[in-house]
This record gives sequence, structure tokens and C-alpha cells, in this order.
Amino acid sequence: MTENELATLIVDAALSVHRELGPGLFESTYEACMVYELKSKGVDVEVQNELPIIYKGAKLETAYRIDLLVGGKVIVELKSVSEISDQHMAQIITYLRHSQVKLGFLINFNVKLIKNGIKRVANGV
Repeated sequence: MTENELATLIVDAALSVHRELGPGLFESTYEACMVYELKSKGVDVEVQNELPIIYKGAKLETAYRIDLLVGGKVIVELKSVSEISDQHMAQIITYLRHSQVKLGFLINFNVKLIKNGIKRVANGV
């Protein structure tokens, strides 16, 4: 599947989960439901994937974890916060840069309309 095909499935899954659950739940709840939705469509999803940092040629294990790696090609970072901050955007950009993945989504489920909570972020690797 291409990144754009995966992107469509990710957005559809977010819409479905938000329509069913609404805002105000824990991030872990939305994560489990997103995994369920994507896997039910036959998509490979890695959950809480560790992201090491390469520093001066050395691979350093870190506490960084990607919420969802979809199809090996798209990073999805999930939030349930009152507002997306610059720090949240920096987080997804950092994950993209250090993973060499080109496309990511920052999805905040704590919004009235989920379309207002979905941010597509591209990395020019």
C-alpha cells in the first residue's frame, strides 16, 4: 500500500473511532480502537514502536516510542489534549526525521469535530 492509501485508511479510522467514542477519553483508549480499526482493514500496525537515536554513528536506545507505525510507512501520534501545542508538533517532526519515515499524522481526539484534530505532517527525507 502507498503512503496516501494508508493515509486515507488512517483518517477513516480516526473518523470512525471519534464518531463512536467522542472526545474526552484517555489516549490509550483511542490507540486501542485505532489499532482495531486498522487491523480490521488488513493493515499492519506496530504499537509503541521504540525509536532509537543515532548519535555520532552510535545507536542509542531512548525512551522515544512511536504510538502507531502503520504499514511500516506512516507514523501516527495520538493525543487527547485540550489543544495541540508546538511541543506536540515538534514530537512528530522529530519522530519522522529520526525514523526516516516520510509521512505522519498528529491526531487529537479531544475535539468536538475530529477534522479539526487531524494534522498531516510530511518529512522531506
